[in-house]
Amino acid sequence: MSETAKKAIEAGRAVLGIEFGSTRIKAVLVDETHAPIAMGTHDWENRLENNIWTYSLEDIWNGLQACYRSLVEDVQAKYGVKLTKLGALGFSGMMHGYMPFDASGELLVPFRTWRNTMTEEACKKLVSVFDFNIPQRWSIAHLYQAVISGESHVKDIAFVTTLAGYIHWKLSGEKVLGVGEASGMFPIDSEICSFDERMLDQFDRLVEPEGFGWKVRDILPNVLKAGQAAGMLTEEGARLLDPAGALQAGVPMCPPEGDAGTGMTATNAVRVRTGNISAGTSIFSMVVTEKALSKVYEEIDMVTTPDGSPVAMVHCNNCTSDLNAWVGLFQQFEDAFGRKTDMDELYGRLYREALKGDTDCGGLVSYNYFSGEPVTGLNEGRPLFIRTPDAKFTLANFMRSNLYSAMATLKIGNDILLKEEKVKVDSLTGHGGLFKTPVVGQQLMAAAMNAPVTVMDTASEGGAWGMAVLACYMAEKAEGETLADYLSDKIFAGQSGTTIEPKEEDVAGFDAYIEIYKSGLKAEKAAVESVRVM
Repeated sequence: MSETAKKAIEAGRAVLGIEFGSTRIKAVLVDETHAPIAMGTHDWENRLENNIWTYSLEDIWNGLQACYRSLVEDVQAKYGVKLTKLGALGFSGMMHGYMPFDASGELLVPFRTWRNTMTEEACKKLVSVFDFNIPQRWSIAHLYQAVISGESHVKDIAFVTTLAGYIHWKLSGEKVLGVGEASGMFPIDSEICSFDERMLDQFDRLVEPEGFGWKVRDILPNVLKAGQAAGMLTEEGARLLDPAGALQAGVPMCPPEGDAGTGMTATNAVRVRTGNISAGTSIFSMVVTEKALSKVYEEIDMVTTPDGSPVAMVHCNNCTSDLNAWVGLFQQFEDAFGRKTDMDELYGRLYREALKGDTDCGGLVSYNYFSGEPVTGLNEGRPLFIRTPDAKFTLANFMRSNLYSAMATLKIGNDILLKEEKVKVDSLTGHGGLFKTPVVGQQLMAAAMNAPVTVMDTASEGGAWGMAVLACYMAEKAEGETLADYLSDKIFAGQSGTTIEPKEEDVAGFDAYIEIYKSGLKAEKAAVESVRVM
């Protein structure tokens, strides 16, 4: 037990970050050294209801409270003290999505998550109006789709926010978002670190004939930069977070962020020419650019860092879900023989086997599409495995194909960014479950990106730790201290990590695989059209 950590908790100096991921809610408590000293988790899963991916409000609050309770229990077990006070607090969540509320604060339709691909018509219109890429998962796409679909709730909207914004609002009373999270709702003007005024006006003119009685700027949250104060934990908020009643109100809260922003923070990737890759249920890369791209690309989103710098983002809906399903099948095989294999060991064995495979996977191709994938033009997905009759059908090639598949759509988007736009990247940092097994995920991702990939020793803490760091930045920053300097000087100074350079043969093999993968997308589209979900 660390006496320093115990004293920080008792004195109310510990700082808490909580992130709502797609499959896990995670809380990380840090002390004055910014090191994690306690953790809480709660597993949850989205559900497909009326063909919409969602979590209920009950899911959200039960999940948050269970996660916080898990943290409290961890603090009690490690330090023998009750958690009653915090130095600062911050929340993050899955970016994007759609949560519209009426004037009384009632949710008008079930939460539509980032995973939904139902807004194609709206996106096409908005891209033509804005001359700016609007992906299907963005909040403004969902709002406009509801408009053109004639949904009755639109006229009653008083406030639209994201999951992180909703949690923050209910705990603090403040309708705000961090600029990184806000950049996944509506385009941001980095010069003013707020929503783009020209596009706000264009949207209002677009919907004016409907006569809704609201202006879009009035129903969106206020935008804040990292480091700005974003309210205090209210008495009501404290009870929502901790129904046991031990947690005291009055905790300073930082701007709520998205998982992209916390990922950038957790990987020290907020400076120009740095980037990070988050690989879990979904996969995305973020590269802080020196200049605007030459044109609009549907495959590339323009978002921002938590302090407002422009970022080229390639976001893919699918990553490890199908990979996990195959590993689960191998676990069932082991169980059938009465062998109880540890899952971490099983993942490790199968991942390492992939490195023995042919660099082009020997004629095996996998499509990991549990849901639609806008980057490749699919509104729905069907997990699919294809091989030629003369393919080298080995376990190594099979696993390598599935790992490639988890990265393939990301590679398609980044090939545009790095090869066509000639964007320069000095460093890429990976985090998320795909990198948990040492070497394997890194080596193959380095091949996909044709760039060195680093995994930090802190990467396993992920976005919840990144959120805690953003809360620390708000509480500790010196006058004029930038987020980039704070991270480099006070968080990552002396931190170690592992960097893997791309191998020429892996790069060539992945390039060859991608060509087959892109040709086979017709089969994936045919599967979507032919095989209906019951």
